Amino acid sequence: MTPALARRSRPAIPARVSVPVERARRALGDPRASPSLPWIEALSRASRSDMVAVLGEIGDLVALEEEIRTAQRAGGRSGYAQIRAPFELYALVRLLRPDHVVEAGVSSGVSSAHFLAALRKNRHGRLHSIDQPTAQRGARLADDESPVAIPPGRASGWAVPSWLRDGWDLRLGPAEKHLPRLVRELPSIGVFLHDDQHTPSHLRFELATIQPKLAPGAVVLADNTAWTGQAFPAFARRLGVPWFRRRRSDLVGLRLEP
Repeated sequence: MTPALARRSRPAIPARVSVPVERARRALGDPRASPSLPWIEALSRASRSDMVAVLGEIGDLVALEEEIRTAQRAGGRSGYAQIRAPFELYALVRLLRPDHVVEAGVSSGVSSAHFLAALRKNRHGRLHSIDQPTAQRGARLADDESPVAIPPGRASGWAVPSWLRDGWDLRLGPAEKHLPRLVRELPSIGVFLHDDQHTPSHLRFELATIQPKLAPGAVVLADNTAWTGQAFPAFARRLGVPWFRRRRSDLVGLRLEP
């Protein structure tokens, strides 16, 4: 099953929005972070005016992006492997207004921070995160270490500002232990992001675990799917919905019918 094409017939993000978005992207320091309007549209099914309004808020995130980048640099990471779509995560949560967001995989907390910022703006909803941290062996990240290893003296989510952490449900340990327990506790899941152990079997486990609690219109996202084979397309087939790739990357998503 090939991904559905996000519509490209609509104009690009208008300058009044793209300029502040570019300021935020520069503050974060990730050239990949320019948002994909077709991807947001395909997953949110929001009107263009609503999408543009939410993307306009990203200009207000410059201070947050600067805090994240400063924290990463202090942790010895001038360049850092992180979610390539932080602004899309923010926009989706703002547009969908979920009661509960669940993410598997935190590391420094770039995705977490943008989820939390959107929930804060919504004044509604809660983020539940699961992370099994890997400790960096020394003062500097070795060439053979994962870029998501936690620097000495820091913990999962170390780049998330303290002012965003109120109400954040962060659980440390294997997803095999924490995700089933969390799913039993929650009445529903409105947004889910897989960004932890990128193997076909692990992604299948996470998707099967969350499926019973997915809310009508829920969005499910998975990063690094080049490593997870057909696990995500097979899940989309079972649900009977299309899935969408963010540009040419291996970050993908789908949306359940409302």
